Amino acid sequence: MDFKFRKDYVQDYVAPYGQEIMYGKIALEEHYESPDWDATGDPQNETTRDKEDYFEAVKARLHSAERRISDMERNGVEMFIMSLTQPGVQEVLNTKEAVKIAHNMNLWVYENYVQKYPKRFNAFAAVAMQDPASACKELEFCVKELGFVGALINGYTMKDDKNNVEYLDEPQNFCFWKKMAELNVPLYLHPRDPAPSQQRAYEGYPGLLGSAWGFGAETSLHAIRILCSGIFDELPTAKLILGHLGEGLPFGLSRLQHRLNNQKPCGSHKKPLTDYFENNVWITTSGHFHTRAFLNTLLECDNNKVMFSSDTPYESLDEAATWFDNVPLSYTERVKIGRQNAIDLLNLKNI
Repeated sequence: MDFKFRKDYVQDYVAPYGQEIMYGKIALEEHYESPDWDATGDPQNETTRDKEDYFEAVKARLHSAERRISDMERNGVEMFIMSLTQPGVQEVLNTKEAVKIAHNMNLWVYENYVQKYPKRFNAFAAVAMQDPASACKELEFCVKELGFVGALINGYTMKDDKNNVEYLDEPQNFCFWKKMAELNVPLYLHPRDPAPSQQRAYEGYPGLLGSAWGFGAETSLHAIRILCSGIFDELPTAKLILGHLGEGLPFGLSRLQHRLNNQKPCGSHKKPLTDYFENNVWITTSGHFHTRAFLNTLLECDNNKVMFSSDTPYESLDEAATWFDNVPLSYTERVKIGRQNAIDLLNLKNI
């Protein structure tokens, strides 16, 4: 189906067989990989039951802007915000190498996606948190020179040794949060496998280690650390994005806060964690296309802070978009979640 996007054109279109398509969607968790560097590393247990190898299909889209545009046009998606696939730079043990790779990947996605198709793609910067000062410089370069809209970090960072991991709430990384607040851009915290020292619980059940369960468990804990750290007290305008309907936090945070209210202080936060979640955290639908969970999320969260995403090419854009276009929402809510919230958060001016 051919169509064109215009700034004044966002509407529901009733397609054959009753399927509705909302034109103009923006998706925030869409991944790439340069053919020059294997950012996915050694993906384990990420296969399907089909005869076609799952990762062959994934790789084909990780490398190709043109295939992505074809998928987008078929599903009424105007723009993808691209990000380097996991574990990416966060698993490069040598600091100098990590800094160099991050810069090269940012240039690659700019030249092959953003610059080539400026109406269809923007990007989150890849940054080497092995050196937070360099990460600040890279983020500023990407935002001011390349026009990127924030940073995406694949969980904890390994430094020098795979068993030496650093989380984003730790003091050495505060300068990066400060730089993000200064530039008024968000950080998208993307999942990765639990740290090697934390994988004992998955022994005997390797299929749970990655995206099926371990990703969400690891990322929700990482996010809770950030909420507990006091970062949002020091930097009240800092912004955090979580995918997969908030990695379970919309449903578990009230219980967590209830128990913390009856315990000794945990971390340096001055307000309830639920306050930070309401004011500083945005969530996306990436990889979680279940209507009841989505509607429950809207009951727990400000709908100004919920955004559409699909998590391609690991998930099907056809599935994500068809689900979102037909989930029970008002027209105003669908446009807000499918498009306008992303425009507001990312300050997208040319769309």
